[in-house]
Amino acid sequence: MNSAQHRSPRKPRIGLVLGSGSARGWAHIGVIQVLEQAGIRPDIICGTSIGALVGAAYAVGELDRFEKWVLGLGIKDVVSFMDVRLNGGMLKGERLMEFFRRNFVDQPIDELEIPFGAVATVLHNGNEIWLRSGSTVDAVRASIALPGLFSPVWHEGQLLVDGGLVNPVPVSLARAMGADITIAVELNSDIMGRHTDRSPTPATTGTVGSEWMRKLQLNLSSFLPESIPPEQRLPSMLDVVAASINIMQVRITRSRLAGEPADIVISPKLAHLGLLDFHRAQVAMDEGRRAAQASIPGLIELGLAH
Repeated sequence: MNSAQHRSPRKPRIGLVLGSGSARGWAHIGVIQVLEQAGIRPDIICGTSIGALVGAAYAVGELDRFEKWVLGLGIKDVVSFMDVRLNGGMLKGERLMEFFRRNFVDQPIDELEIPFGAVATVLHNGNEIWLRSGSTVDAVRASIALPGLFSPVWHEGQLLVDGGLVNPVPVSLARAMGADITIAVELNSDIMGRHTDRSPTPATTGTVGSEWMRKLQLNLSSFLPESIPPEQRLPSMLDVVAASINIMQVRITRSRLAGEPADIVISPKLAHLGLLDFHRAQVAMDEGRRAAQASIPGLIELGLAH
């Protein structure tokens, strides 16, 4: 019997793939907590947009402290991070990133506790770019540059925007980094049409930015002919942006996951959360935990959970 026959089989490398979804991304924290309770700790973490932000906090070993900060966010805190501009994006984003530089360790990506990669999009040609070296904060800033909301950023001579434009749930990156089994968290499975409902609901009222957007919409509506009935008037600018982003990401996600399927897809129900509801972290995290718990039988079947 040769020595090769005595070797134990190599443990499969687990890739955790965290998808885009703006404020719904706090659900990723709840998912990670349930996975760890089930004995699952990923060997690779990949993320797009808000998934890159949470994934980076996890990869650098700061998730517990990050969770405490997220749970303490109120509406005033979220608004304080908004550097409102109209050149390139409504929210410039530097205030938020500067906070992370001051309060969380910005390690080089290739020195992180867990191998990490983020996805961004090259604005001038639409190419997908994988950020796997350099500053972790800079990579996250590029990955979250959601068009219309956050301004683009320059990176090595290229202007980058949100990775969700091309790869909202980057299973392909996890596979390229060596993952044998992929667990993907998809945040947008139930949101189609959510932001264009004309009837105000508890989910759509009281969100960040809604008041100044409402005033802007009222000013714009004064230019509309009085003969237009209320039910035919336009939704707010923010609702149009949100609905457009939802359509784009749902369609692209379906296409990418069909061609690059994950072994397990965890899909929290998050339609009741708005694009900028970063102050509702507890709600998002609870939904993340609920969806992750529902995935445990599948994870047991793969031999990953106990």
